[in-house]
Amino acid sequence: MINDNTVNVLNDLVQISEDGKKGFTEAAEGVTAPELKIVFHQRSLDCGIAVVELQALVNTLGGTPKDSGTIAGAAHRGWTKVKTTVGDANLGMLEEIERAEDTAKAAYTKALNAKLPPEVRTVVQRQHDGAVRNHDQIRDLRNSYKARKEPVAG
Repeated sequence: MINDNTVNVLNDLVQISEDGKKGFTEAAEGVTAPELKIVFHQRSLDCGIAVVELQALVNTLGGTPKDSGTIAGAAHRGWTKVKTTVGDANLGMLEEIERAEDTAKAAYTKALNAKLPPEVRTVVQRQHDGAVRNHDQIRDLRNSYKARKEPVAG
């Protein structure tokens, strides 16, 4: 039996996670700091795992899983490329990735507010918690890079 609402919620998350996978991959290519390349590459892999898991749930529910990101995500990645060509690429990328993670957190929060079957809610909650951890890690890295750039008061 297809639950259209649940399938729609999951497909929205597929698209957000696909945006994250692509965004983190492009971020890894756009930064110069080796530690950021590693973090972004790992986050891309994590998002890819989330996509597969969500698509499997959609299939289980009898729906057709989405297999691409959003137009807004593609536009954001384009803007990120432009923005990071001016100034510190590492800091610029961290700032833009944090904005994207804000979007992911909001999408997962919205999904958790929907009426979901318990087995679906468990997966969505776990992925939401991962999105929050990702956001917080990126925010902390951004703050660290920002602090390196600020002049010391004397």
